[in-house]
Amino acid sequence: MREQNLLAQLNVSRETMERLEIFEQVLLKWNPKINLVSRASLNNLWTRHIIDSIQVYRSVEAPDHWLDIGSGGGFPGLIVGIMAAEEAPNVVVTLIESDQRKSVFLRTAARECGIKINVLSERIEQVERLAANVLSARALADLNTLLGFADHHLDPDGIALFPKGVTWRKELEEARQNWRFEVDPIKSLTEPDAVILKVRGVARA
Repeated sequence: MREQNLLAQLNVSRETMERLEIFEQVLLKWNPKINLVSRASLNNLWTRHIIDSIQVYRSVEAPDHWLDIGSGGGFPGLIVGIMAAEEAPNVVVTLIESDQRKSVFLRTAARECGIKINVLSERIEQVERLAANVLSARALADLNTLLGFADHHLDPDGIALFPKGVTWRKELEEARQNWRFEVDPIKSLTEPDAVILKVRGVARA
C-alpha cells in the first residue's frame, strides 16, 4: 500500500510502470549472478531502490544531459532513463559503470525496457569531461569524493543530486573543508533520516 501511495505521489504513469516492472524482472534474473543489490534489500526493492530513484529524478526539471556515475544496478541512472523515456524523450542519459558485467546488465535492461541510454564501461575519473546538466550518484562515495567527480563532469551551471543517509550533515561539514558549493537538502520520501542533496556551484575551496 505504501508503495502505491508513493508511486501515485510521484506521478508515475501506467506506461512507465510497465517498464519499471520489466526492469524489476531483469534485475531479479541477474541479481544471483552479479549481486546488483543486497539480498536483504530485495524484499524492499520498490521502496528502497526503485521509488528512491524516482524521487531523485523528480528533484529537477528534465535537463539536456543527465549523467549518472557508478550506476551499478541502475539506481538511479536506469530509473532516470525509464522515467525520461515517456516524459522527456530528448534527454540524453549517460551511465558510467566500470564493472563490465554490471555494464552488460545495464545495456540488457535498457534494451528489454525499450529505452535508449549510453553506458560507458570506464572509470569515472578516466572519462573525458562530459559537461552534463545534471549529475547523480547513489551509494557510491562520500560527499567530498563525489564533489570531485561533479567538478570534473558537471556543467558550471549544472546540478548534482546525491541521496545521503543519516550522516549527511557530517559529510557536508567535511566536504566544506575542500569545496565551495550551494546545497539544498530535500527530505527523502522513503527514509525518515535521509535526504537528497541538491548541489550547485561546485568549486575547489
